[in-house]
Amino acid sequence: MGLAAAVSGFVASAAPKHTLHVFSKQELTDQFWSEGANFGDFNRDGIMDVVAGPFWYEGPDYKVRHEFMPADKTSTSTRDGQKVTFPGFKGRLGNENEYSANFFAFTGDINGDGWTDIIILGFPGENSWWFENPGKDLSKGGHWKRHVALDVTDNESPTFLDLTGDGRPEIVCSSKGHYGYASPDRTDPTKPFVWHSISPDNHYHKFTHGMGVGDVNGDGRLDLMEKDGWWEQPASLAGDPLWLFHKWPFGTGGSQMYAYDVNGDGLPDVITAIAAHGYGLAWYEQYREGGEIKFREHVFVNKEARENRYGVHFSQPHAMDLVDVDGDGVKDLVTGKRFWAHGPAGDPEPNSAPVLYWFQLKRNADKTVDWIPHLIDDNSGVGTQVVARDINGDGRPDIVVGNKHGVYVFTHRIKTVDDAEWQAAQPKVINP
Repeated sequence: MGLAAAVSGFVASAAPKHTLHVFSKQELTDQFWSEGANFGDFNRDGIMDVVAGPFWYEGPDYKVRHEFMPADKTSTSTRDGQKVTFPGFKGRLGNENEYSANFFAFTGDINGDGWTDIIILGFPGENSWWFENPGKDLSKGGHWKRHVALDVTDNESPTFLDLTGDGRPEIVCSSKGHYGYASPDRTDPTKPFVWHSISPDNHYHKFTHGMGVGDVNGDGRLDLMEKDGWWEQPASLAGDPLWLFHKWPFGTGGSQMYAYDVNGDGLPDVITAIAAHGYGLAWYEQYREGGEIKFREHVFVNKEARENRYGVHFSQPHAMDLVDVDGDGVKDLVTGKRFWAHGPAGDPEPNSAPVLYWFQLKRNADKTVDWIPHLIDDNSGVGTQVVARDINGDGRPDIVVGNKHGVYVFTHRIKTVDDAEWQAAQPKVINP
């Protein structure tokens, strides 16, 4: 090899390489059946499947769809001046607003038989159900047996997780004016879940926005956050005691809420949307004053492009998930614009691009932070739920969305690029 070739080869091999996190989009359907979707291995083949609305889709390609509950809804609407009829509820396929009976989907083995069941939280104020996986009879098809879990599930960001630390997930929500949780009946999981109030009857509305679960005070127990403050879990739950309420305004009514140490100072902060049907993403920095927990609001996306360092703005941030997207050990935020939350003529900017972003959390040495926006897609958005989990077992979180635009899976992959391509892909600061 000549000297020139050797030098050229050395320069090429020494060129810096960077990693980009990109997402491949797959549309499972353009029909509107639900405002949420989730993952679960329903046929126990070791491959994750997707549940959205009354269907579950077989992984890994999601091309085979199974109906686990009745899918008998048909809608008539107008599109391009013509009357159209289509399966599902009115959404993208028409030009009118309608709401599905399915707002959230969760998965888990409710009855302990080793098969993954489906938990559906319906329209606010209505029932929550769990659908019993038929197990060995799954291949025969047919609808799964439905069990009422909770007769009234209120709030627009309820969840299903282990709030109490007993190893069993509960439905966490408000119901009939109280905040609380519903636990599966240990003697018979087919019976309605057992309700536990943690608050007085404060007349919480079924459409109250903004709720989440996290350890706010760092005592190792999960607390419940809502838009007006947080409820502190006591040391013992025996006898269903009322939890201590700490009043603090966390926006005007957002979506999911998370307690997480954003700036790395050792204190859990609160992350949420400011207004689910308006604008705004914020984190509330926890600080202590005389032993009292207080918060400072930091808004990083709002109504105007000038209010974000990178010029990003969108309305209706009605769903979010917190997950480590880039594998750096720090959690990032996945969120976007809910598509047609109140239809094509409701809420601010209803017909602007239904975007989906992940915001990379970067901690600075002075305990300030930056939320760096990375656009995943501009033609899907979120529903009332967006879920980011590893679906294909490669250790990287993928994303599933169900809303009035359809059902989508975004598969996360790593792309190695040179310095020029990496620099071109980085969001540019336009509002220092």
